[in-house]
Amino acid sequence: MISEETIRKINAFTEERDWDQFHSPQNLAKSICIEAAELLECYQWGEDPDPEAVREELADVLNYCVQLSEKLGLDMDEILLRKLEKNARKYPVEKARGRNTKYTDL
Repeated sequence: MISEETIRKINAFTEERDWDQFHSPQNLAKSICIEAAELLECYQWGEDPDPEAVREELADVLNYCVQLSEKLGLDMDEILLRKLEKNARKYPVEKARGRNTKYTDL
């Protein structure tokens, strides 16, 4: 998971620039989508994108995800593990292994 030290550095970066005033949950959610689209753009014309561009765009997505979770007071480990447990129930191994079928069609 993302370390507390990394989270502190992200928060410090934002505070030093007085950008928190622009970081409403709505704006952060929009930024996640925008950066995710830029990540997808790396793969637009082929399956062999520039690895540095992928790293940078993925870092932008993660950065905004961290900021949104901080803004909402959510523990990223907790919400990820909770969702993983839910997905394990929706996609039991005996039905889902090796398949990309949506859970409603298993």
